[in-house]
Amino acid sequence: MNASFLNSAASWRQYPADEGAEVAFAGRSNAGKSSTINAVLSRRGLARASKTPGRTQMLQFFSVGEQRRVVDLPGYGYAAAPLRVRQRWQGMMEEYFQRRRSLRGVFVVVDARRGLGELDRKMLEVCASADVPARLLMNKCDRLKRGALIRTLRDAERLLDGDGAVQAFSALRAVGIEEARAALLRWL
Repeated sequence: MNASFLNSAASWRQYPADEGAEVAFAGRSNAGKSSTINAVLSRRGLARASKTPGRTQMLQFFSVGEQRRVVDLPGYGYAAAPLRVRQRWQGMMEEYFQRRRSLRGVFVVVDARRGLGELDRKMLEVCASADVPARLLMNKCDRLKRGALIRTLRDAERLLDGDGAVQAFSALRAVGIEEARAALLRWL
């Protein structure tokens, strides 16, 4: 997939034109969101991965074709950020989901070792209230034993009540990349 950086945005005024289709990637600050984006788009280093949680502080837009975009949303749940910074991030997210008509789907990246947390559930609620389909990518699945992974996937599916797709994913071991890429292409 031909992908390139488009721009960073701190407010809706800086977003690209709201035309065509875009798919967002959301997740906790340490869930491996940037690595996931790079793996799905087959572009090493496109989304900047960092060992320091909370690096993505603006929306990062990437072009993946004519009027088709992928958006790296700021990671949520990074407690070390000052309260006013966390409130600004939350405001950016709310604004994005309220204003973006071209948003076709959201990948919610979850660290499979930790399972679906309260903030992940809130993100799924935001998606549901915006009437945007969500797909859970249970990332870092390679770090779990098979039985634990099956339980984690089953628990996530049960929590969603069948209202969403859940899949195992590992950017490191290339697990679930084709399945996620197919979902991305359907949305775009």
